[in-house]
Amino acid sequence: MRILQKLAVVVAAMLSAALVAPSAQAQTAPPVQARDVVLIHGAWADGSSWSEVIPLLQAAGLNVTAVQNPLTSLQDSVAATRRALALQDGPTVLAAHSWGGTVLSETGTDPKITALVYVAARAPDAGEDFVALSGKFPAGAVRAGVQEHDGFTRLSEDSFLKYFANGVARKKAAVLYAVQEPTAASLFGERTTVAAWHTKPSFYAISKLDQTINPDLERFLAKRMNATTVEVDAGHLSLVSHPRKIADLILAAAGRGKAEQARR
Repeated sequence: MRILQKLAVVVAAMLSAALVAPSAQAQTAPPVQARDVVLIHGAWADGSSWSEVIPLLQAAGLNVTAVQNPLTSLQDSVAATRRALALQDGPTVLAAHSWGGTVLSETGTDPKITALVYVAARAPDAGEDFVALSGKFPAGAVRAGVQEHDGFTRLSEDSFLKYFANGVARKKAAVLYAVQEPTAASLFGERTTVAAWHTKPSFYAISKLDQTINPDLERFLAKRMNATTVEVDAGHLSLVSHPRKIADLILAAAGRGKAEQARR
C-alpha cells in the first residue's frame, strides 16, 4: 500500500510539473530598461533618415546616437557602429533600417546591448548568402533605378522618389534624395560572422507597402528570429513616414512604453 501511495505522489508531481511548464515557458521577461539608443542607417541614406524618430526618443528621456555609416564596406560600417557603442555608458538598444540590419546583426552581441530593433531591415544569419535568400522573395521596382559609377551605387531620382521613398511627402523625399550616400556595390554581397538575434531580444517593424525589400521577406526574417513584430502601412522609409510607430517599437524594446505615453 505504501508503495502505491508513493507512486501516486510521484505521478501527481509529474502531472503538476507538466501542467505548469508550458505556462512558464509562455511567459516572457519584461525588457531590460535602457537609457541609450544607437541608430544605424541603411544604403542610399545617412543618419538624417532617423531625424523624425530621434526627437520622440529624446522626449522620452533616451540618449540617442545616429551612426554615420561610411557604406564603403561591411567592415567599415561595423567599425563606425562599434565606435558609437563604445561611447555608451549603460544598457543600450541598437536599431537599424534596411541594409543597416546587416551591421546590427554583426555588432548586436556587444554586452551593453539589451535589445535589437529591425526596421524594414535585413537580418542575415551568420555566414548566410543573403543575396540568394532575397532571390526567393523578389524585390520591388526600386532595383531598376540603381546606377553604378566607379564601384559605388546611387538610386536615380525617379526610382528614389517613387519606390524607395513611397509614402513620404515629396518635398521631404527630395531632401532625402539629395543627401543619399553613395553605397559600395560590393556591400550587398558581404556576409556577417555572427547573428546577434539568436541571443538578444529582437523587435521587427514590417513595412507592408515596401518596394525595396519584399514585405514577405521581412515577415520571414521576423518570424525566424521570433521577434516582437508590428506591421506598418508604409513604404520602405517607415521611419520617416510613420516615425511614431517606429519610436513606439524602440521604446518598447527599451522598456519605456510608447512615445505617446512619454509625451504626457
